[in-house]
Amino acid sequence: MSKRKGRITAINGNMVKVETDSFIVQNEVAYIIHGNERLKAEVIRVRGKCAETQVYENTSGLKVGEEVEFSEELLSVELGPGLLGQIFDGLQNPLPQLAKECGFFLRRGVYLKALPDMMEWDFSPIAKKGDCVRAGDKLGVVPEKIFKHYIMVPFSIEEECEVTHIEERGRYDFTRPIARLKDSSGRHHDVYLKQNWPVKIPIRAYSQKLKPERTLVTKMRLIDSLFPVALGGTYCIPGPFGAGKTVLQQLTSRHADVDVVIIAACGERAGEVVETLKTFPTITDPRTGRTLMDRTVIICNTSSMPVAARESSVYTAVTIAEYYRQMRLNVLLLADSTSRWAQAMREMSGRLEEIPGEEAFPAYLESRIASFYERAGIVKFHDGSTGSVTIGGTVSPAGGNFEEPVTQATLKVVGAFHGLSRERSDARKYPAIDPLTSWSKYKSFVEEKEVRAAHMALRRSNDVAQMMKVIGEEGTSLEDYVDYLKGEFFDFVYLQQNAFDKVDEATSEERQKYMMHFIHDNILASQFDFKDKEDALKFFQALRQLFRGWNSAGWGSNEFESIESEVITKLKAYLKAGQEKVNA
Repeated sequence: MSKRKGRITAINGNMVKVETDSFIVQNEVAYIIHGNERLKAEVIRVRGKCAETQVYENTSGLKVGEEVEFSEELLSVELGPGLLGQIFDGLQNPLPQLAKECGFFLRRGVYLKALPDMMEWDFSPIAKKGDCVRAGDKLGVVPEKIFKHYIMVPFSIEEECEVTHIEERGRYDFTRPIARLKDSSGRHHDVYLKQNWPVKIPIRAYSQKLKPERTLVTKMRLIDSLFPVALGGTYCIPGPFGAGKTVLQQLTSRHADVDVVIIAACGERAGEVVETLKTFPTITDPRTGRTLMDRTVIICNTSSMPVAARESSVYTAVTIAEYYRQMRLNVLLLADSTSRWAQAMREMSGRLEEIPGEEAFPAYLESRIASFYERAGIVKFHDGSTGSVTIGGTVSPAGGNFEEPVTQATLKVVGAFHGLSRERSDARKYPAIDPLTSWSKYKSFVEEKEVRAAHMALRRSNDVAQMMKVIGEEGTSLEDYVDYLKGEFFDFVYLQQNAFDKVDEATSEERQKYMMHFIHDNILASQFDFKDKEDALKFFQALRQLFRGWNSAGWGSNEFESIESEVITKLKAYLKAGQEKVNA
């Protein structure tokens, strides 16, 4: 059967209008035939016999009247063993293999299989002949890196099926069926080691979606203790350029308590993307001692690539994240940056001549961003096991203006807001998250009264600092000055971490609880007996130096206990009479 054809009637940048005498399907993939090139496009709007498509390639040289072929398929990705450790573009082309074929400059219209058909895997069956199964149930398993990669009933099968055949243990490639299923109507379905799934349709092969409650431990003290992220939750990191978003994401991906990390570089500058691509293969995973790439997938579209491809990279990344969630794994998706994706939507909306919203962004900006973050969550499967996708997106508002539409649309749907500050970044404070403007709807593993006291100390310290700018230090009372020093001390020794220190760059949950309890009971909630402001300043400066060494000491080591004894001795000398030290 010949495929449906059409002709180009208009070209406006990456938006190409196509007319056809046959029917048109929304979000269908089409190929523009230009000489020997086949350029991939997607139908984004249908008007009668006219399809408006966004082309994922450079459209220079295209002409009105050139042929367009409709594929009768939605924009999809291949899902199966072999994804981990790979670097793809937004259309799931493996970039290293593409570079081998095309050289340093990638040719348009060249598409490679993400999972080559002849790649073989050691398959072991789990299901048996006669078993009743449904979408997402385990049929077998193959080893992939450090995980068991489950071969599942295709997500597209909508009813229960009977296993009529399943292969024995052995090596199989992607072209050979490993099982055959029969549905209630007697129709047979062959199952392969890989399957395809449309990127813009969420995978819903589970029994229940649960409320995110458990804290996702990132080992960043400021995040975990004051502005936590829940496993299966959502958060955003808006901030100006150069405020440390990329460094924060890299350390989070290395130390967060998750199984798989998906990084979507959607439209970031090539220099930042290249740094990520060079860095990750050399990073040792602290959980396994192997390369971090063994549990990472990178989806990469730089700002120099076609604008439309940014949208596909976001959806490709979240679909792969959902797939590994179906393996009963906890997945972290880091999107950097959703502002570039929104700018791509704005550009395409302008070419479609749609009525613009605020700052020329499309009116549906909020719903698109919401639908992306809604694909996060922790889910329960039919066998009682769980898996999760946690989504963290960075936003790059121009000039660090958090009132712009992309940031505001994101804030309406995420569960935590980690706002980066230019002032804190310039002051070399890491992470540069502003504790006065950030927030989280999730519960921390630190005691609530301690979190509340920490927030109050930071706000009080900031209020006194603002007052001191007007009336000077000499016009401030000793009590107010001590409040100021307490907040500054807590910021320095607890909220800031040394990203170059092997111990301080990541703090375990147990250590965070211990340190937060110690600081709360012995410093934030304590009254001190100082002679004057100079005495108070010297005390807190000396205490800061002790804590700096304490943060770099291994948890539970002799050095850790020795410095703790020094800190306790220092505190006892200044605590007001009648106050006893409370052990952490």
